[in-house]
Amino acid sequence: MDFESVKKMMLRKLKVELPAFLTYHNLSHVLDVLESAENIGRSEGVSGEDMILLKTAALFHDSGFIKGPQNHEEASCEIAQKILPDFGYTQHQVDIVNGIILATKIPQMPHNHLEDIIGDADLDYLGRDDFFSIGKGLFEELKYFGVLRTETEWNELQRNFIEAHSYHSKTSLANRELKKQKHLKAIKAKLLKSKK
Repeated sequence: MDFESVKKMMLRKLKVELPAFLTYHNLSHVLDVLESAENIGRSEGVSGEDMILLKTAALFHDSGFIKGPQNHEEASCEIAQKILPDFGYTQHQVDIVNGIILATKIPQMPHNHLEDIIGDADLDYLGRDDFFSIGKGLFEELKYFGVLRTETEWNELQRNFIEAHSYHSKTSLANRELKKQKHLKAIKAKLLKSKK
């Protein structure tokens, strides 16, 4: 598996082919998830081939947005299936990567340790200091797609999402859960204020 070459090629492809109106599902997000997956993976004892498969899935997990937002996880799997064999990945390895990619689909339903990790990496920002600035990008993107219009709708969506969300790995539970709950409290306070 030539991960470094596929990474170089994919980052170039994503930079050129992802639409400019994606203010959340963009190259920055892919790089963020890649870094988070590696950090969580290392903390969870992942190494060798498993780490390469995890990082590969992180690299491809939102590439389907090139084709559009609908069923983008499945589209990401199709892109991985098309590209990875040319970089020395066996069909079995591609299947594992695709399983990891599909674990990012909301609501998340991971089936194994690597899928737990990618799910947590994809939503790592929920429990970080940059939560509100990253969220702003997602708000703008959802407005673009006509999913919501107002900040109150956005805060309601966030509240419901965070209340339903749970981290899977010990690492993310230890490092992100507390701050995620603080963000939830802040969102609830905003909603309360907007009702006055």
